[in-house]
Amino acid sequence: MDPTTWAYAFYIPLSIALTVWVARTLHRNGRQFLVDAFDGNEKLADSVNHLLVVGFYLINIGYATLALRYGDKPTNLPTAVEFLSTKIGLVLVVLGVMHFFNLYLFNRIHKRKRLEKALPPVDADEVLPA
Repeated sequence: MDPTTWAYAFYIPLSIALTVWVARTLHRNGRQFLVDAFDGNEKLADSVNHLLVVGFYLINIGYATLALRYGDKPTNLPTAVEFLSTKIGLVLVVLGVMHFFNLYLFNRIHKRKRLEKALPPVDADEVLPA
């Protein structure tokens, strides 16, 4: 096989494995945050969590497969290693961006829920009942 085929043979499974690992980690560890954000509604939190994982898979695996087309193709072992490193590095950056985007959205949901539960503001000369 030529270097391009070898690089693709490593890149595709490695990209998918990294995506699955990150998605499972986020799914498992994000559940409690979502349950809290949705006021203890576990069914809703689990549903949203699952939908987020599906979207995460679609975006990241879609990106990884589309990225195959772009960039210089490797012609020997050193360029194949560079090719693989660049492609995997980009997949990791996309995974990281997606992770922080999800955290941002979860934080917004959580903040909105806290504001809805907060007591309304009072005038400076008013006293709140105990």
